[in-house]
Amino acid sequence: MVRSSLPLVAMFAVTTASGAVHGIHPEDIDRNANACTDFFAYANGEWRKQNPIPDYMDRWSRRWQSGEVNKEHVRDILNELSARTDWPKGSAGQLAGDFYATCMDESRIDALGSKPVQPWLAEIDAIKDKAGVQRTIGKLHDVGVAVPFGIYAAEDLHEPSKTIAHVYASGLGMPDRDYYLKPEPRFVEARAKYLEHVTKMFELAGTPADQAKKNAETVFAFEKRLAEASFDNVQLRDPKLQDHLTAFADLARLTPHFDWAKYFDAAGIPRNAVNVTQPKFVQQVDTELGTTPLPQWKTYLQWHVLNAAADSLSKPFVEENFAFNGRFLSGATEIKPRWKRCAELTDQQLGEALGQKYVEKYFPPEAKARMQEMVKNILLAMDDVIGGLDWMDESTKKKALEKRATFFPKLGYPDKFKDYKGVVISRDSAWDNVVAASRWNVADNRSQIGKPTDRSRWGMTPPTSNAYYNPSQNEIVFPAGILQPPAFDVTATDAVNYGAIGVVIGHEISHGFDDQGAQFDAQGRLSNWWTPADNKQFQAKGQCVVNQFENYFIEPGVHHNGKLVLGESIGDLAGAKIAYRAYLKSREGKGPEPTIDGFTPEQQFFIAWGQWRGDETRMETQRTMIQGDPHPIAKYRVNGPLSNLPEFRQTFQCKAGDPMVRADADRCEVW
Repeated sequence: MVRSSLPLVAMFAVTTASGAVHGIHPEDIDRNANACTDFFAYANGEWRKQNPIPDYMDRWSRRWQSGEVNKEHVRDILNELSARTDWPKGSAGQLAGDFYATCMDESRIDALGSKPVQPWLAEIDAIKDKAGVQRTIGKLHDVGVAVPFGIYAAEDLHEPSKTIAHVYASGLGMPDRDYYLKPEPRFVEARAKYLEHVTKMFELAGTPADQAKKNAETVFAFEKRLAEASFDNVQLRDPKLQDHLTAFADLARLTPHFDWAKYFDAAGIPRNAVNVTQPKFVQQVDTELGTTPLPQWKTYLQWHVLNAAADSLSKPFVEENFAFNGRFLSGATEIKPRWKRCAELTDQQLGEALGQKYVEKYFPPEAKARMQEMVKNILLAMDDVIGGLDWMDESTKKKALEKRATFFPKLGYPDKFKDYKGVVISRDSAWDNVVAASRWNVADNRSQIGKPTDRSRWGMTPPTSNAYYNPSQNEIVFPAGILQPPAFDVTATDAVNYGAIGVVIGHEISHGFDDQGAQFDAQGRLSNWWTPADNKQFQAKGQCVVNQFENYFIEPGVHHNGKLVLGESIGDLAGAKIAYRAYLKSREGKGPEPTIDGFTPEQQFFIAWGQWRGDETRMETQRTMIQGDPHPIAKYRVNGPLSNLPEFRQTFQCKAGDPMVRADADRCEVW
């Protein structure tokens, strides 16, 4: 192992009231499985046997169970907030409390039926010309309905200290373009189900059955033309393909039928250069404006209003929406309890108002301090890895280390919460509250266009059980919601914490050096910092990962797209490697941790990863993931990276030829 010349930050030593710390969950291990044959089955196969996926979930593990417990915490906070009606108007308590209470008032929502959305449908029906279509597109964008395209504020790819507008492709009702175009039976079935779904939704809104069916056919044909002009999921992962800085004056030449001046002025967006992520798509939208009859435009726009509003309307709309998006696409057999859906929606729309209360109860300052120590350790381990590479020359290593040195971690919650000033939330209509909150969130995002980039802003809310890396700001972000057991547990050994949240930290760091992140430099610019020879080596190492995952099948004839999952798989592979190194370094000067329940600290590390990632996943969800998710399914997120690591082989004494030991000629190592 390459040793760093920098001192390692001392990892926290945590004890319980009894003075003991715990290791992994030994009761979750399938003793009939072999760690060297299928570590996914071994690490928590028994837990999966004893804990079937709940009817309302599409996957299940201790990790997902923890996420649902986290929602119970959010619910408890929201119950307290909504029980009071004397909060100062506009306060975090009033906004989150009234939003949740109105969402929970099912009897009132059912009594209203489709009334809340009827004014929107009527306004669309009254459109008289294509200028009216454009005005309506703008009004829908104002409340977050991004059809047929969208605009959002984000960093300039070449000057990330500035925030500009990005125009992106949107407006499809199915997950991605391939659902409209591919000939495989599962896509043919999806198209038939989608037509039925759109028909039923129009019928629920009061459209006669024959007309509803024609409307669905119109919607599908319209969306198919958009799909044909859209990038596929692999293309969407290439930032260079989406780099098209366009002067404002040139937008008119790109799309002569769309009045960008009126749109920008109405939206309050300065008439500056924008990045058009998919010019071909935007040109297709312009073609639709020039050639598609007005009635078809109206039908398309009405559908997307219904689609956006469905879960905030009466029970028949909610159930029909679940029938397609839940039961068919994910395999869930039961809709989530209303309180969970309302807690999720409140977090989505008013997450930083809710988040203030959440972090007060569930993320104390000492937890943040301990996470900071772990992040520092793993960043130092990444320095070791870069410094020890034998395939990268010194000039590229220097640039890589410069980039690593500028990483900006965000942990738990923002230093300054959004105030949601001006949002009007009442207890009258759930859909109207969604509109009001969405309008504020859209305006808040747009307010950044044309300004210096505000690095204090977060892309996830504090209660979110997830994490992310942003290449333009070179930041890694871990909300308080993910920093809970089993990912991060103050009563667990260092081995368990490094094996769970530590690998997640390493994963996010590694995104700065995956096939996407490696295209951005230390300042967050889309800029090549590689020598040609080193870049060729890097591409070859990535191709090894592509080849590995191309051979992971979920059923006959259906396998992972290696290029689609390349970034996440590089993240998992490098994340496990550097987290393991950081763990070993954290013990220097302190001696090894104890063997617990018969498992060495090193075994606890790898089992913690297997137990954290060991999701049971419904086949319908696996098919959806294979198609469009850049993350591999759980089995291969566990077995894929570990089968490449000599440290794993040594820890479990696996032999050459075992399925969890890739032959030297096939073993992948990027970082």
